[in-house]
Parts: sequence; structure tokens; C-alpha cells
Amino acid sequence: MAQKPPLPPFSTEDAIKKVRLAEDAWNRRDPEKVALAYTPDSHWRNRSEIFSGRTAITEFLTRKWAGEGDYRLIKELWAHGDRRIAVRFVYEWKSESGQWFRAHGNEQWEFDDDGLMARREASINDIAIDDSDRKFHWPLGARPDDHPGLSDLGL
Repeated sequence: MAQKPPLPPFSTEDAIKKVRLAEDAWNRRDPEKVALAYTPDSHWRNRSEIFSGRTAITEFLTRKWAGEGDYRLIKELWAHGDRRIAVRFVYEWKSESGQWFRAHGNEQWEFDDDGLMARREASINDIAIDDSDRKFHWPLGARPDDHPGLSDLGL
């Protein structure tokens, strides 16, 4: 099985890098590639859904991104330990009817020795916003390095 550096135990710099790598992968919206960052039996809780395994992760992300158009995400390190990272995040997305939303959430991650995520717990709330209230204006894909993060945007 492939390793996904940085590996535990995490320094602050390692945790920040791990968070940015996850953000970039999710912004590229390739469910099969994203799923490879998780253990084969990774356990997830996302909102009210609970499931395990890469196949379920791939199916979930495929469904998620099919319904969340123009998806753009920013993650920020909240705290970390040797094997765990806590993240806060915000993403903006547009529904099929054209309504924009800003989703605010937090995640708790736990990693195995190879740097693969074995557990992901996510709590998320969506808020409807006007197009003029959007703050994430980069081309689809990874956030440019010079785009402000959540704290800089006051989120």
C-alpha cells in the first residue's frame, strides 16, 4: 500500500501541509483519486451519513459533486496531535436551481502509520447566499497559493 506523506506523528508544519493537500485534492473533484488518501476500510461520518471503505467514499463523492456545482473549498488547520488533525472548512457551491450556498464545517481526522486517513468525522451547515456574497473566485481546481485563506477572509 502506498504511503501518503506527511506521516504521523505530525508537526504543526506537517499538519498544515496535510490539510492543504486534502483541500487541493477535494477541489480537483476526482472521487477515485481522493479515495486513495483513505484506508481501504476508512470510517466516515458526513452530516447524517455513516459509511466505510473506499468504494463507499468514491460513491459518496461522486454523488456529492454531481449535486454541488462550481464547488470551491478552503480548509484550515484548527488543531493537531500525533495522529489526529482537526480542521475547519468552508466551501461554496451552486445548486441545480442556481442558488448559491456557503457550507461551514469542521472535521476530525485520524491517520494510520502510512499517512492514510482511517477515520473522518464531519459536521456541516449550509447557508444560502447571493451570488454577490461569494468569496471564492478562482477557476475550478486547486485554490491558487495567493488566494486568501479562511481567517484572511473573515470566515
